[in-house]
Amino acid sequence: MTTRLFHVSDLHFGREDIAAVARFAEIVRDERPDAVICTGDLTMRARAHEFAAATDWLKTLGVPVTIEPGNHDLPYFNPIQRLLDPYKRYRRVAAAIERPMDLPDVVIVPLKTTARIQPRRLSWGRVSRSGLIRALALLAEKPAGAVALVTCHHPLVRTDFEGHGDTLGGAAALAVLAEAGADAVLSGHVHDAFDVAWEAKGRTVRLIGAGTLSRRTRTTPASFNELRVENGRLEVTVRAVG
Repeated sequence: MTTRLFHVSDLHFGREDIAAVARFAEIVRDERPDAVICTGDLTMRARAHEFAAATDWLKTLGVPVTIEPGNHDLPYFNPIQRLLDPYKRYRRVAAAIERPMDLPDVVIVPLKTTARIQPRRLSWGRVSRSGLIRALALLAEKPAGAVALVTCHHPLVRTDFEGHGDTLGGAAALAVLAEAGADAVLSGHVHDAFDVAWEAKGRTVRLIGAGTLSRRTRTTPASFNELRVENGRLEVTVRAVG
């Protein structure tokens, strides 16, 4: 049995690449992956109309979708809401697209890396103690032989990409997640695709980043990752959209 997942990130509705998001939706409808994983930054400035556009687009995909918030999904122009209820609009999106997932050979483990207060360093992400505890609890329930994918917005550690600093608590979290059985960490944020093997606690964890479907591309053209899981093995292909 093969499970196919599409990993997409940094859609940035408000500055989305209209042709790229339309083409990705067409590919999903044609190929029918088992699920789509979105690792954050649905919007550019967390405006209501940007979330509405992202929600409408996600609904057209017609397959189960799981999403993680990105730093651009927290209120930009409303500091009070950012402090008191920063994920309000994000939760509405999640509720609108929620569909059951049946992935017997894959465990998806959400790990929030956004912060309410984001000076430059925290815009690079942070891992909270409570978020890590929740992720570890899900990993503890991982069935034998299943592949565990941790999903977050910010890369937990730096590899060979540019324009991103250290995620606060990321390296320590990665070591603990590896020890608990994580097989890969999926992220976005840097707008470039990567797939790096990372040694931690005597295990190899793959760090997998998706590109962007926005107009804010860097070295990788508009793209997404196709993940195939079969017999406990994970294969990743970067697919350009254009």
